[in-house]
Amino acid sequence: MWKCPKCGREFSKKNPSHTCGKKPKTVDEYILGWDEPIQKHLSIVRNCLKEALPDATEKISWGMPTYWNQHNIIHFAANKKHIGLYPGSEAVLHFADKLDTYGYAYGKGSIQIPYEEIHCDLIKELAIWCYERRNPV
Repeated sequence: MWKCPKCGREFSKKNPSHTCGKKPKTVDEYILGWDEPIQKHLSIVRNCLKEALPDATEKISWGMPTYWNQHNIIHFAANKKHIGLYPGSEAVLHFADKLDTYGYAYGKGSIQIPYEEIHCDLIKELAIWCYERRNPV
């Protein structure tokens, strides 16, 4: 067992990525729950999504920052070595060639964006595509 020195939670794995304390109620709380280097990267992704989706509402859904406008548009979350972007399986399939070009790993409905390789233009394009198609996530 490993105990987080910040929040005291115990985990079976050593140094898992997690947010400390209570579950966040806002995107600001979510971002502030991470160490400063990760906060910087989360803020970059957040700003990309805000620019792409100015009419969307930010909220926490499924424990992640989510952009919503009459439906969930896209989610993102911090992980140990990357930001998880969750645009849904249709979007991942549609953008697979571009994701390969950037060298991003992806799976059914999720994209792994290494912290030092955030490409805002691609994130914006994905978000707008999801919004316009009412892509289910």
